Amino acid sequence: MPSLPSFSGLRGRSARTNGRVAPPIPVPLSAYVVDCGVYIDGKRLPGRWTHTDAVREVRKRHEGFVWIGLYEPDEEQIQGVADTFGLHELAVEDAVQAHQRPKLERYDDTLFMVLKTVHYIEHDSPSTANEIVETGELMVFLGKDFVVTVRHGKHAGVGTLRRSLEADPERLAMGPAAVLHAIADMAVDNYLAVTEAIEDDIDEMEVQVFAPRTAVDSEQIYLMKREVLELKRAVTPLAAPLRRLSEGYITLVPEEVRSYFRDVEDHLTTVSEHIASFDELLSTLIDAALAKITLQQNTDMRKITAWAAIISVPTMIAGIYGMNFEDMPELKWRFGYPLVLGVILLTCLLLYRILRRNRWL
Repeated sequence: MPSLPSFSGLRGRSARTNGRVAPPIPVPLSAYVVDCGVYIDGKRLPGRWTHTDAVREVRKRHEGFVWIGLYEPDEEQIQGVADTFGLHELAVEDAVQAHQRPKLERYDDTLFMVLKTVHYIEHDSPSTANEIVETGELMVFLGKDFVVTVRHGKHAGVGTLRRSLEADPERLAMGPAAVLHAIADMAVDNYLAVTEAIEDDIDEMEVQVFAPRTAVDSEQIYLMKREVLELKRAVTPLAAPLRRLSEGYITLVPEEVRSYFRDVEDHLTTVSEHIASFDELLSTLIDAALAKITLQQNTDMRKITAWAAIISVPTMIAGIYGMNFEDMPELKWRFGYPLVLGVILLTCLLLYRILRRNRWL
């Protein structure tokens, strides 16, 4: 019979009382265990289980598997689970520390897979956003009769996925490898959704860059390029692990599940192609933005130069007549002053028309 959560198999801190070492203080299971279920023939057994009772039940029946989900456990919290399932210490260390590169490793009869999860952060405009893509991590330990998932990050939950699989017993009946495929498929589907949202942002940036008389913020393009690079780091390394899972070199993945991994690999290839195109387009937008800024500066310099040429005419004439020589043309003439002003005005108008026709003004 299933039992209520207990503290068996978990380690805690010890305290000294009257010179003697007190027994370990139990760590509540709910502090880091999100869910723990036993699945027989694809159906979840009723009740609440600890990981020790769940494994005991499955191995007593010689069928089914255990699926336990953990959320950001520390070394002390995960140790009881690691001892129960026989997880390798190096993989456990990676699962606790997080910040791992997507990978697939085999330790004896256990697989350890790391997937990056991504989340698109909603914002009003890419030109005002401070962050666009948020990343997390999902670690999966896979054995012949268990799946242990370790989640890092607030957005990478698998609760909805678990409920979806529980509604499809035939799929769960394929064993733990079906859970691993579902997790990988969910992660890659999120990649596709994020790339579609980023594509909309890049299209908006492209419109802003090439629209006339609009200010271009090259810093936001650099921000988008950095976010795309972060997405690339999450996606690209996953190709090799998916290929290994689909090519049949791993006995823990049955033949009927391998074809599903090939489908996930195809979707990942699509995402990788989108990211590569984003990177090239953003580089082009940066060049275009810089060229637009340079063109705008040249236009401003031409306008300044044109106005300086117009202003130089009255400045030159005023400078000549300001030298105070006695023998100067029309100096004593009654209409000399109006004549000089007229010459200045006509010359400035003529220069203005010429510069305007040449689009310097």
